Amino acid sequence: MASNNLAVPIVLWGHVPPTHCISAILLTSDQRTVVTGCHDGQICLWDLNENMELVPRNMLFGHTAKITCLAKSTDTWEKCNVVSAAENGELCLWDVSDGRCIEHTKLSGTHTAIYPYQVGNSSSREYRLICHGYYAEILIMDANSLEVLFSLSSKLSPDWISCLCILRPIKRHEDVIVALSTSGTLKVWTLTGQETKPWRRKLQIGGAHEKRVKESEPIFETESKPLCCLNAKTLACCQFTQRTVLIVCSNYWQVYDAGDFSLLCSVPNKKGEPWTGGEFVAGDRVIVWSKAGRGSLYQLPSCCIPDSADFRSGVGQAAAKTPAPFQYLIMEIQPAKIRKPLACTPAMSFSFGRRGSYHKLLLRGDSHGRVTMWKIPDITEKELSRLKQEDIVDRPPDMPPHVSVSLQDVWDSMELKPAGIIDQLSTKQDNTPLAITASLYLPAQGRLVCGREDGSIIIVPATQTAKVQLLQCEHTKQRGWPPHRILRGHKGKVTCLVYPHQESLRYDPQYLVSGGVDFAVLLWDLFSGQLLHTFSVHGGEITQLVCPPDNCNLEDQYPTGTPVARVLQSVCSVASDHSVALLSLRERKALLLAGRHLFPVQVIKWRPADDFLVVGCLDNTVYVWQMETGHLDRVESGSVAQDILNACDETILPSESTTTLAQALKRRSLAAFKNVAQRAAFQVLQTSTASQSQAEVSKSQNFALSITPMRTNPKDSDFHVLFFDTEALIVQLLTDETLGLSSPITPEPSKQKDQSESPSSKRRTLFSSVGETIKAQVSETIKSQLKQGSDFIDLKMMSGSPKKEQTNGQKESVDLEYKSKRSKNLTLLEYNLTLDIAQLLMSCLHAWGLDLELDKLCLFKLGLLKPHIPVSFGLISRGGHMSLMLPTWYKYRERVTTGLAEPKTTQLVPSAAQVEPAGVPRVGSSLVHSGHWEISSAVTTQHLLSVISVANTLMGMTNASFLGEKINQGKRTRRIKQVGVQGLIVGEVNTDSSDGTDSEAEGSMPPSIQQSQCPSCIHAWLQAYQHFQLSDDQEVKEAQIKQGWSLLAALHCVLLPDLLGKERFQPPQLQMLARRWQDRCLEVREAAQALMLAELQRIGPEGRKEVIDSWAPHLPNYVDPQTSQSPESQPTSASSPKDKTEPTAEPAKEEDTDHLQDEDLISEMAYPTQKKASMPFEARRNQATAIVMLGVIGAEFGAEIASKGQNEEQKKKASRAPEGFSRDNYSLARHTSKALTYLLLAPPSGKLPAHTPIRRAAIDLIGRGFTVWEPYMDVSAVLLGLLELCCDAEKHAASMMSGLPLTPAADSCRTARHALSLIATARPSAFITTMAKEVARHAAMAANAQSQSAPIHTSVLVRGKPEILRVIELLIDKMQSDVAELIVEVMDITVHCLDAAQLKQKGLQETFPAICRFNMVSYDNHSRRIAVGARNGYLALYDQKTAKCQMIAAHGAPVMAVAFSPDGRHLATYSYQENKLLFWQMAAGLFGMMSGSSIKCIRSHDTRPARAGSNTSLNSLLKGVRLVWITQKNVIVLTGDGSEQKFSV
Repeated sequence: MASNNLAVPIVLWGHVPPTHCISAILLTSDQRTVVTGCHDGQICLWDLNENMELVPRNMLFGHTAKITCLAKSTDTWEKCNVVSAAENGELCLWDVSDGRCIEHTKLSGTHTAIYPYQVGNSSSREYRLICHGYYAEILIMDANSLEVLFSLSSKLSPDWISCLCILRPIKRHEDVIVALSTSGTLKVWTLTGQETKPWRRKLQIGGAHEKRVKESEPIFETESKPLCCLNAKTLACCQFTQRTVLIVCSNYWQVYDAGDFSLLCSVPNKKGEPWTGGEFVAGDRVIVWSKAGRGSLYQLPSCCIPDSADFRSGVGQAAAKTPAPFQYLIMEIQPAKIRKPLACTPAMSFSFGRRGSYHKLLLRGDSHGRVTMWKIPDITEKELSRLKQEDIVDRPPDMPPHVSVSLQDVWDSMELKPAGIIDQLSTKQDNTPLAITASLYLPAQGRLVCGREDGSIIIVPATQTAKVQLLQCEHTKQRGWPPHRILRGHKGKVTCLVYPHQESLRYDPQYLVSGGVDFAVLLWDLFSGQLLHTFSVHGGEITQLVCPPDNCNLEDQYPTGTPVARVLQSVCSVASDHSVALLSLRERKALLLAGRHLFPVQVIKWRPADDFLVVGCLDNTVYVWQMETGHLDRVESGSVAQDILNACDETILPSESTTTLAQALKRRSLAAFKNVAQRAAFQVLQTSTASQSQAEVSKSQNFALSITPMRTNPKDSDFHVLFFDTEALIVQLLTDETLGLSSPITPEPSKQKDQSESPSSKRRTLFSSVGETIKAQVSETIKSQLKQGSDFIDLKMMSGSPKKEQTNGQKESVDLEYKSKRSKNLTLLEYNLTLDIAQLLMSCLHAWGLDLELDKLCLFKLGLLKPHIPVSFGLISRGGHMSLMLPTWYKYRERVTTGLAEPKTTQLVPSAAQVEPAGVPRVGSSLVHSGHWEISSAVTTQHLLSVISVANTLMGMTNASFLGEKINQGKRTRRIKQVGVQGLIVGEVNTDSSDGTDSEAEGSMPPSIQQSQCPSCIHAWLQAYQHFQLSDDQEVKEAQIKQGWSLLAALHCVLLPDLLGKERFQPPQLQMLARRWQDRCLEVREAAQALMLAELQRIGPEGRKEVIDSWAPHLPNYVDPQTSQSPESQPTSASSPKDKTEPTAEPAKEEDTDHLQDEDLISEMAYPTQKKASMPFEARRNQATAIVMLGVIGAEFGAEIASKGQNEEQKKKASRAPEGFSRDNYSLARHTSKALTYLLLAPPSGKLPAHTPIRRAAIDLIGRGFTVWEPYMDVSAVLLGLLELCCDAEKHAASMMSGLPLTPAADSCRTARHALSLIATARPSAFITTMAKEVARHAAMAANAQSQSAPIHTSVLVRGKPEILRVIELLIDKMQSDVAELIVEVMDITVHCLDAAQLKQKGLQETFPAICRFNMVSYDNHSRRIAVGARNGYLALYDQKTAKCQMIAAHGAPVMAVAFSPDGRHLATYSYQENKLLFWQMAAGLFGMMSGSSIKCIRSHDTRPARAGSNTSLNSLLKGVRLVWITQKNVIVLTGDGSEQKFSV
């Protein structure tokens, strides 16, 4: 699953722990986490507390090879990041707190050791990594980006580096790197901290060689000296004195003088126990460990101690004459405690902590997954003297470990055993679950297929079996649930499964293929459970089943002459005897058996154009087989074999094949002959095939639930990870709601073979005939059961114990009825798959125990289920790397939170006495499994986004409860059997009624229905009766369900931090929320925005200042200081433009594009000079995050521009504005506005397309914070840019109103429309005046144009007319007084946007009725004139015939009302403040044109002033003051105080 999706993994580990053969071990700087890497590529995180208790917490997945080394990225306590290296060159940077992968890369060669290194003369504490391995250089890498900065090379005797150490001379400003090569040559490099990046390494895609781009000369060693230390294991400098160096080799360990590397002492190893490493414990003591996993403590002689007078006294003497170190302690595990011998050498390391309750620790990890730790004792000189006198040279005292624990020990000690996916359905005689050896999830059917070690295959509903393992439901402790099917055919364990129809729609949907250790490949009918065929062509156990690609077009003909693609209807099987077979599912025979491979098969690839099946073996040999003839074409090895495998990845169409006739004869390929003879025909055929494949791809969809079987070692049994895709779940819920598929029935998939029918049409057809489908499938299942005798296992009826013995005839009828019931429950377990997935996810994520009344509401109204075991979650990070919580994660959390105050409890729901239904667990007052909120900020963010977005989606649905009618209505249930046409029981229905409703309904039931004894008639009558009696109850129930989801969302969005407290709650990460500010899923987007705003509000001003200080340096600089005219106050150091990270123009890496999307687009957005030649992933992503982060803070908490109408609340907000967004220091506001404006107005390009989330985020933030950004942006350009995106709103109207996911173009249109609305309502005067100026400019250009030029008539002001009218109408509805102040400008915009023909035909009242609400606007249908009274006393007259406007000085005060006479000859204008009424004669000029001389004032009347105390506000005057013509000559003036005055012309 792509890491860009909002996915919530939940893991079911099973009763057997995963194999963890430790190959590397490390303790973090804070000595709280032990990190172990294993031979299979996984990494385990162990929590260590002050009591020396070790608990496994997380297992990290991402590496594909053995972990060769682990290292800390820094030596600080603040960052607990660890770097891991794998045998295939993979490097990963992990966050130890939650297991998140921060960065990953891959280099050539194997890395054997990594060391953190802080640049000596750097004031910014820049950290780098020094890496060496199976290559001749030493690589210096950036500790954050894992980018190779430069390398250290050897001029003399270049060789692999076996070990190195870093020396920091006290009196020098340089760092010294001392390294030993495998040949024993000592080399010294000097680093000043000013090294540039002399070269960078790139991997050539598709090639086996590496390409170096050298930019300068490499750094060579300054000194070199040969030493007799071959294949040294450790080179350690004494951190206490900086004068001595310890070198550990396999046969001896030695101490040298760090000045000239003179040998001071040497100690050989014991026979058969080579040394593997060592370290200085003190200035005079060392610890050395051996291959057997045993540690030895030595005291150095005085000649090796720099502070001693005898230092260097033994230099140049024989080893026998120099004093030997004294071994005074041995640390090992007692042999009696070792259950079985180790498979490999234990990994050991020494940790020297600078702070904490303990300092010196020896760590060991072995092949059994056991971590052992010794605390190094501080033995005084007096105690050492006593030990020397006791003569303990032969056997020093042993020191037992302080802690020794393995995953198996942890599993055995758990009271709540980790659950497997089907533990309740598969048990041995000793009551232990059967091991699952192969698994396959069918998302379209919601079924899980599991192959077990006894050879059986079990098919179960996936969500139902997951509920049994995780949640408290009525079937939790009931063995045999859910109904399932068992297929028996293999005679040993099942090794692999494949459902071909899931790989490609060309396969029959009924086919299921399995392979086992019995050398057989079995073909099953998935729906009936029948064994169709057994393929016995291999001589070893089946290891792999593969489906050929769709472009394999090998054709043959049946006897009927119908052409078929034989390979396309086959599967490829691989066995342990190194054989490969093509098995035809349709013909039930083997098409090809390739069995000449000498080594195990490692990879299967295809070359359809040449009819080749390419087999890659473990010895890097490639076998090329002809699929049609079964002929072995050739065998290649070396680079040629690698080129063949790489060429198979290329998509070459058969029509593009360049095979000649001679080549076809040489290869003896029938397909090659066809390509030569009928190339044109193949081209036509391939065109149709490509179109069909595209149609199949278009049908593919993301599923809300995906179950992936995983194992850490090939010999392990499967454990299962449930991936909940929140976005896909929301889409499916909305789709079901839109299509009306809310029925709780999810039938078994039918045997339809029509591939042309779309899944949606299949679903609609299926749900339209539910009754017929149920009857047909039940009868078919019963017949197949009686005929075939397949093995079905089902739950016994819930009614109670079986009845007494009966006669033979009665017993046979009961058995028949019982079998029919079993078949019905098996194949027709009625549940809605989408709602089932949502119930499982929400039940696991909900914070139980914080609000007991809400918990009751969730249980009894919403249908959530409480977990009965701690749920092990996971976290998907960049590159598909994943962190899974081990089942003991909660143990350490319980210990570290012991003594903390209990979380607060709140009461969102009023308490009320409720009857708890039977079978539902009671709600306790104690907290229940809410500890996953304290794991990490990343996990909290993922969980909060998921639970809030899904809750909001369910709240918008109709009656979205997970309860059936039995529990949901809380009423008595009557089960009525539905009898089919043949007397078989085809189903049971629940007729629910409230207390007393049954008796009332039965009492009023007609006698004809009672006497008929027809269950269907009775049920139909009861439903009709309850429809009228319980209509009000249904509305109340639906309201309660919506309120429940609303309260649940509010709890997690707002109240959770206060209820849990700081110790039990890790706040969500603001950067993760900022990156989802404009998520493609609307529900996730709204949840992210609500969470981010709530978190910014919670952290207060100080927290927001910290956020600004941390993200301001990443904000790109878009301001050109030479052209900027606005004054710039002195910015803070954190927000100074010169300190900002400036994006570069280098394109994004290909590996980042899938996950990052818009973050890479920032690289071309700014135009300053470059700082680096390439930008790492984090730097590019931080720029985009900084724009959104600072944009949100500025929009929500920044100081608005000063205005006259500001209230006290707005003034307080301005005074509390953060630094950089205030009126005194507005540097950040200015730079942020420039960045947002650039993202809006930048033309579409390859890196910044027209519709991307980062552009939508900028559009949204411009609208939200327009009052903050307005002084620093071009308002006209911004409004026209937004209007450009809204021009196609009519095309996307249906998509935006449907509630389903939007296309990128529709999403951009929706966001731009919302931003325009926000801008218009926040600054109506700015919007109106700006748009009026643009309209006037457009009119002038149109008038001055010599001809009807296309750009003018296709400009944004022409295409965006409907959107402009929508905004104007919005302003009239919400801000009538502001529109009245600029009524003339509003009319200018309106006249421009209205259709002249429609206005002529219908008039202004029907065309745009909103503008007619103003009494100072009047329209004359006869002359098609519009009169508008302005606030400055002028009268604006618009003539639609000439499309011109005339301004006439009318009053000395605002004109409050105008009105045309019925015949259009006169116009009355009234000014309330002036108390004057004017009559104007509206005579037409020559040719009907309007002129100033034809409009004149013919009469003036003084009106009575308003009464004292009357409301003279503008809103009141707009509503109350108007003119009404009662005749052609008389008009009535209605004033705001309710009085009327009549005047005559």
